[in-house]
Amino acid sequence: MNKKKKIISVVGARPNFMKLAPIELELARHKNLFTHFIVHTGQHYDHKLSKVFFRDLNLPEPDIFLGAGSGSHAEQTARIMTEFEKVVLKEKPDLVIVFGDVNSTVACALVCSKIHHNGGTIPIAHVEAGLRSFDNTMPEEINRIVTDSLSDILFITEKEGVKNLLKEGVSRKKIHLVGDTMIDSLVYFRKKFSSSGILTKLRLKKRKYILATIHRPVNVDNKANLAKIISIFEKVSAKALKFEPEAKIVLPIHPRTLKMAESFSLLERLNNIPGLLTIDPAGYTDFVKLLTDSKLVITDSGGIQEEATFLKIPCLTLRDSFERPETLRIGSNTLCGLNEFLVVRKTAEIFAGKYKNGRIPRLMDGKASKRIVNAIKARLL
Repeated sequence: MNKKKKIISVVGARPNFMKLAPIELELARHKNLFTHFIVHTGQHYDHKLSKVFFRDLNLPEPDIFLGAGSGSHAEQTARIMTEFEKVVLKEKPDLVIVFGDVNSTVACALVCSKIHHNGGTIPIAHVEAGLRSFDNTMPEEINRIVTDSLSDILFITEKEGVKNLLKEGVSRKKIHLVGDTMIDSLVYFRKKFSSSGILTKLRLKKRKYILATIHRPVNVDNKANLAKIISIFEKVSAKALKFEPEAKIVLPIHPRTLKMAESFSLLERLNNIPGLLTIDPAGYTDFVKLLTDSKLVITDSGGIQEEATFLKIPCLTLRDSFERPETLRIGSNTLCGLNEFLVVRKTAEIFAGKYKNGRIPRLMDGKASKRIVNAIKARLL
C-alpha cells in the first residue's frame, strides 16, 4: 500500500483562515490518502481573535505555531523563513499549500524553492494565484508575483488570473481555474452565520446600516489619506441619514487603523461622526452576519469585494488599484478610490434603489475546494 502523502498548509493572517477552512474539510474526507498539518506563522496574531476564527470555521488548532510577530517586511519575512525552514527539514512534506498575498506566503514559498527533497524542491501550491493589481507599490503585489513564479500548482479564482499568468510565461499545465475557497466558506457555514446575535447586540436593523472596513497601509499610514477617509464617512453618514433616519455606519476598527488614528490625532473626529459606531474586530461568524444584512459595505479589503459580490451586497472600494475585475464587471463592486463625490453619489444610488444589480460569477459555487483537492490528488498520487 502506498504511504500517505504529507501536506502542510501555511496560514499567517485571518483571511488565510477562510481560504484554508474548506480545503481542510475536503482533505479530511481523504485521511486515507493524506496527512495534513496546519502551520500558523503568527504574522498577524491576536490569540483571542485567532481562536474565535478557528472555532467559527471548525478548524483544528494549528499543529505548529511559528510566532513570527510584527516588524518590517524584511524582518518578518526573514523570521518566518528561518522558522519554517526548520519545519520543512523535519517534516519533509510532499506539498506545501500557501494562500493569498501576505508575507507568510512568499516567505514559505521561498523556503520550499530552495530545499531539495526526493530529487527536487518541495512542491508549492498557491491558492488565489494570478491576481494582479499592476501596482508595484503594494507589498501584496510583489508577494503575488514572486509566489506565483515559484509555485508548481496555481489555483486561480477567476479567468483574468489565468490570462495574467500566461502573459508572464507560466506553463498552462500548472494553472487550474477553480474559483474562490472564501466563497466555499460562506456556503459551508451559512447556517452558523444566520444564528449570530451581533445585530441584536449592537441594536442594528437589517439593511439600515453601512458596514465599513479600513486597514491598508496606503490608506491608514498616511495622515492625509486617513483624514480623507474620515471626511468620506462624515459625508456618507449625512447622506444616508437623509434617506434613512436610523442609518448607521458600523466600523470594526482594525488595530492598525486605531493606532494610526490616535497617532494622527484623528480618533476624536472619527468618533464624533453622527451615526458611526466603532466596534472591536469581529469574529468570522459575526462579521459575515454584519455583511449579509448590511445596506452596503465600504472597504479597502480584497476578499470582502468577492464576499459582497456573492452575497449581492453593494460594495464601494476605497482603492485606486484592484485585482478582482469580476467583482467590478459582473458583481456588486465599484472602485471609488478616495473620491468623496463618487462614494457619496453611489451611496445615494444604493439607498434610492438605483445601484447596479450585480450577478454571481459562475465559479462562485462553493466547490472550489473540491476542485483543488482533486488537482492535488492528480499531482501527488
